[in-house]
Amino acid sequence: MAKSRKPLGTVEEVEAAFYDALSHADLDALMALWSEEEEIVCVHPGAPRLVGHAAIRASWEAIFERGGIHIRPVQLHAMQNMMSAVHSVIEDVRQGPHEGSEMHVLATNVYLKTPHGWRLATHHASIVPGKMPEVHTGTPVFH
Repeated sequence: MAKSRKPLGTVEEVEAAFYDALSHADLDALMALWSEEEEIVCVHPGAPRLVGHAAIRASWEAIFERGGIHIRPVQLHAMQNMMSAVHSVIEDVRQGPHEGSEMHVLATNVYLKTPHGWRLATHHASIVPGKMPEVHTGTPVFH
């Protein structure tokens, strides 16, 4: 399990640290951001649901074999109360830190307030086909 964890003050700090760890392929820093509960969940685009630290760590370790992932979260929609926060973002994914966008991913990051500060409990991502999605507000339309 993770060593002693420094409390992070805000959900935004945890999210920034998450995307920074991805860009540097820093597995230990990434896993230190997750809740200590075994019920944590991660879904990578087009992949099955992973539950628990061991499965999630193994998946990121395999992804990081190719190096860091340069993701810029944009179009944040946030909902938060005293004990939880849900961030819906569009991830602008690039091959390198200065390259143009290669794809866009819709991601939902769920955070819980723990005795160790805010921690990630769920990361669920799926690829968006085509160009950058527009922000839609109001009543959703289902077909």
